[in-house]
Amino acid sequence: MLLLLLCSCSEQPSTKTTSTDNSWAMNGFVKADSLNPILQPDSTQQFNCPISKQTVNWEERNVLNPSAVVKNGKVYLLYRAQDRAMTSRLGVAVSDDGLHFTKQPQPVFFPANDSMQTYEWKGGVEDPRVVESEDGTYILTYTSYDGKTARLCLATSKDLQSWTKHGLVLSDAKYKNTWCKSGAIVVKQSGEKMIATKINGRYWMYFGDTDLFMATSDDLIHWTVAENEESKKMITVLHPRMGYFDSRLVEPGPYALLNEEGVLLIYNGSNAANFNDTTMPKFTYSAGQALFHKDRPYQLINRTTTNFIQPDKEYEKVGEVNEVCFVEGLVYFKNKWFLYYGTADSKIAVAVKE
Repeated sequence: MLLLLLCSCSEQPSTKTTSTDNSWAMNGFVKADSLNPILQPDSTQQFNCPISKQTVNWEERNVLNPSAVVKNGKVYLLYRAQDRAMTSRLGVAVSDDGLHFTKQPQPVFFPANDSMQTYEWKGGVEDPRVVESEDGTYILTYTSYDGKTARLCLATSKDLQSWTKHGLVLSDAKYKNTWCKSGAIVVKQSGEKMIATKINGRYWMYFGDTDLFMATSDDLIHWTVAENEESKKMITVLHPRMGYFDSRLVEPGPYALLNEEGVLLIYNGSNAANFNDTTMPKFTYSAGQALFHKDRPYQLINRTTTNFIQPDKEYEKVGEVNEVCFVEGLVYFKNKWFLYYGTADSKIAVAVKE
């Protein structure tokens, strides 16, 4: 495991985290109330599970937490679905307008009799995030769950249908049994595509669902955790904040977007049971935004003090887990931004920014 000394004495993360100037943030998302939720569970969708050897209604219980990409003039949602036993698999739904989706009948990514079975069964594969590489390969970060430990994993595809699993992102023996999830790779926008991009010769990824950490890569497949050289521990780049909507935990949303102002990370926050945002129920999931330095993506520059999307509809407030808007998919499509999110861990909705 290579050790990365990311912060020198002259380059400590900025403490400017309460500025009211949020011109850098992506503001103006409006929930599509007339259509939401845009995806719901379907008990008729069946799948022959290669491990249990049984036919399962693979999205009978919940659909949630989708990633999204634009391909051949259509929006593709890669979404998490749960059967009655709570095993998760990933399905695909396709749209011509970003609002109305047609599901494919079978999951495209699932636990199987392969090298990842020990990590993926029986909890399944969860919470996808998809970006493209410069050669058009789709890079998928996802969470494997064996019923005890969540682990951040990676897979690749050329067509969003057939996938090659590459194993654990934190593959070093030191971390392979560490709870970790939610990998958001830094990208740059190229028209309607979001392409993984290097900063200072490396690809970068934010990950975590308590604090946020970082990893780097030369090839988008093999990743090295960013560690402090003295403590030999992972470096934290974003913390929960007492008194705010993200007082309990922080977790990446979609990819992180490199632009002229910095690296924009839309992230999910959970409200703590105490020392929290008292205007919201405890454990509410909502979303905020953070800006990191464009040359030093581990250095926090600014951060919104309030969320920009939170549960206020019945299907967002009541479900498998109450009080949840969990953002995970973002596309630029037909001159608009579409933000896709899970609602109460049960359904999927969209918000649009003109």
